Amino acid sequence: MDDLYPAMVLGLLVLAGSMIAVELGLSVAIVELVLGVVAGNVLGIHPQPWLDFLAAFAGIVLTFLAGAEVDTDVLRTKFKESVLIGGASFLVPFALTWPFAQFALGWDLRAAQLAGVALSDTSLAVVYAVLVETGLAGSGTGRLLMASMFVTGFGVAAALALLFLHPTPWLAAFIAVSAAAIWVMPRVQPWFFARYGNRVIEPEIKGAFAALLVLMYFGTLAESHAVLPAFLLGLAVARVFRRHRLEQQRFRVVAFAFLTPFFFLKGGMSISLTAVAANFGLVAVLLAMKFLTKLAGVYPLARRYAPGDAWYRTLMRSTRLTCGTLATLFGLNAGIIDQEQFSVLVAVIVLMAIIPTVIAQRWFTPRGPA
Repeated sequence: MDDLYPAMVLGLLVLAGSMIAVELGLSVAIVELVLGVVAGNVLGIHPQPWLDFLAAFAGIVLTFLAGAEVDTDVLRTKFKESVLIGGASFLVPFALTWPFAQFALGWDLRAAQLAGVALSDTSLAVVYAVLVETGLAGSGTGRLLMASMFVTGFGVAAALALLFLHPTPWLAAFIAVSAAAIWVMPRVQPWFFARYGNRVIEPEIKGAFAALLVLMYFGTLAESHAVLPAFLLGLAVARVFRRHRLEQQRFRVVAFAFLTPFFFLKGGMSISLTAVAANFGLVAVLLAMKFLTKLAGVYPLARRYAPGDAWYRTLMRSTRLTCGTLATLFGLNAGIIDQEQFSVLVAVIVLMAIIPTVIAQRWFTPRGPA
């Protein structure tokens, strides 16, 4: 019964979030983040083990689907633009946030480095959800945005690994399993789809879920995370999904109807309004800095390579949630940051998932095919 009450409340919030999103014309992901804040701070709903698992799995599924949405032809033909925009989106915020946190805020070296990593992320989950909802996932804008975000995500994951992860036998096993999954799955899928596909029991979706759960398990053993391997796995099977659009649509339905609402609700529940109020000045300063560093890193390049929707690209690349939240949670559990620093960083991360997305949707969404 203890699990059923929060499940009931969150289920009602999921339904309410969809209705509010339709009425206001906003992404349901943003509405769910806000409702998560309400659930955690007003309704007194606290994360349960089942919610932690669902949210973690949903984040991996969204990342996988985001990778499957990347057009590898665009990634190849727009390689220069993707690397420049994606690389600047990570490097500029990281290079400026680290010294700011260390010398201006007085955080120690490792805490400042963690802040730099966490606040240089761009949320694949948020951007992908918004692109799908607005019908831009298959547009030129959406394809280039997803391609460049691959570079940013790789930079965040690499920085986190190089600065904080310690080599262990399980880390080697995690890398080996990830590489095997990325190599095997696209080669097995054509046969698997032909043999077991187009059935109401959806073996294709279950197969992808099984592979992602394997990555999550070995990632946990390695004290790492499956976000980057999940994205690469999605990228590896992107061509197969493009040949099976109906299956991709079914996968989206399962993800967006059941899994992703819990991911976004849990993200909102991570914000403590009490901690935000107590550190309001610091939160505001970090919010302003993160937006300005993303603006400095992304806008000039977006203006050069995609002048028609440069502001939209810049704002959407300012969002952060998935890797940023994981990085701060890792830092808290490892003793790199304390609870107050954790609350401040998570507040900035979630607010940066909400504010730029709302602005981009309201005033800068591309109106025609890009």
